[in-house]
Amino acid sequence: MTDVTPATTGLDGALADQPVRVVERDGVHFTLLGTAHVSPASVAAVEAAIGSGRFDAVAVELDGQRLAAMEDPQAMARMDLVEVIRKGRIPLFAANLALAAYQRRLAEQLEIEPGAELKRAVTAARQRQLPVQLIDREVGLTFRRASKRLGLWGKLQLVSGIAAGLLSKEEVGEAEIEKLKQGDMLEASFGEFSRQSPALYEAVIAERDRYMAARLREEIHLAGADGAAVPKNVLAVVGAGHLAGLARHLEEDQDDATSIRQALEAVPVKRNIPWFTLAVLAVIVSGIVYGFASGGMGMGAELLATWALLTGGLAGLGCLAARGHPLSILTALVAAPFKPFRLSIPTGAFASLVEARLRKPAYADFMALRDDTQHLAGWYRNRITRVLLVFLLTNVGSAAGLWLTIARFGSRLSG
Repeated sequence: MTDVTPATTGLDGALADQPVRVVERDGVHFTLLGTAHVSPASVAAVEAAIGSGRFDAVAVELDGQRLAAMEDPQAMARMDLVEVIRKGRIPLFAANLALAAYQRRLAEQLEIEPGAELKRAVTAARQRQLPVQLIDREVGLTFRRASKRLGLWGKLQLVSGIAAGLLSKEEVGEAEIEKLKQGDMLEASFGEFSRQSPALYEAVIAERDRYMAARLREEIHLAGADGAAVPKNVLAVVGAGHLAGLARHLEEDQDDATSIRQALEAVPVKRNIPWFTLAVLAVIVSGIVYGFASGGMGMGAELLATWALLTGGLAGLGCLAARGHPLSILTALVAAPFKPFRLSIPTGAFASLVEARLRKPAYADFMALRDDTQHLAGWYRNRITRVLLVFLLTNVGSAAGLWLTIARFGSRLSG
C-alpha cells in the first residue's frame, strides 16, 4: 500500500488537500480517494480525478437504495407503509428518517447536499461511459447487524439517539462538522453513541471497510467472468473515515471476496429462548392460576380482569396519546392482553397496521416528511410519522400495563 500525492499522480491540483491511497491488487491499480461528505472541495476533487481520463471504472461508497434516493427524491412516495409494518421494519424506517433529517439539517446549514461528491462521481462516470461500481452495504443490513449486537441498554441508547436526530432543530456544531469531514455519515447521524459503542462502531465503520474492500475485489472477478474487459485503473470514492481501513483490507485480505461479502450481509438470527419475557408472563399466569385455586372464581376472574384492563387499557391510552384512529385504539385494547400467545410480535404492530390501512398516507405526507419530522406538531399532522407514534406509544402503554399488572397481582395475592 502506498500513500500518494497529486505531484506523483499527475492529476489536477484540486487533489492537493485530499487524502489518497493507492493499492495494487490482482493486477489492478486501485486509487482510493478519501472525501468529506459536506465539502465542495471533495466534489471538485472527484470531478478532477474522473476528468483526468486515467480511470476505466469508478467505485463509490453507495448502495443501490441510497443512490436511488439521491437520484429520485420522490421515490419514498411510492413506499408501501403497510408492507413496512408487516415485515417488522418500522425501527429501520425510523433510522432512515433520522439519517434523512440529519442530512437535511446539514444541507440547509452548509448549503451543500451531504454526499454530493458521491452523486457527482456517479454522474461524471456515466458521462464518460465508465462502469460504476456500488460497493457499500445497504443501510438496512448495517442497522440490523448493529442492533443484534446491542444489549437492552444499548438499544435504548440507539433509539434515543434516533429520536434526537429526528426531532432536533439545532444547527450542527462546528466540532461535529469537522469530525464529519474526517468520518462517516452513518456514524455522525447516530451521534456520540456511535463513538462510545464498540458494537455500533464495528458494524457502522469497521465491517463496512472490509465489505467495500471485498466488493472492489468481487467486481474485478465478476468482470473477468463475464468476458468483459477487466478494469486496470479503478477510482474508489469513499469517506475519509474509511480510507485507512479500506486500504488495509484491500491489500491484506486473502479470503474469497464473495464469501466475505456474504458473511457481512448475514444477519444473525436469535434462536435463544426469551427467558426474561417468559419468566414475566409465567409470573402473571401463575398468579391467575393461584387466584382461581385459592380464592375461587371471584378472585381468579378479578385477576383476569386486572390483566386485561391494565395491559389493554394502557395500550389503548398510548394509542390515544398518538391520536390513533378509534379502530386502532380498539385494536390496541384487544391485542395487548393476548401478549402471552405472540411473544415476538409487539402490540404496537397491530395498532399501527390498522392505522396505516385506515389512514393511508397520501403523496403530500411523503413530500412533507422531512419538514414535518423537525417538530412535534408535524409528527401528529403527518400520517406517516403518526403511524410511528402509534407503534411506539402503544408499545409503551402495553409494557407499562404489564409491570403494573405484576405489582397489582403481588399486592392482591399477598393481602
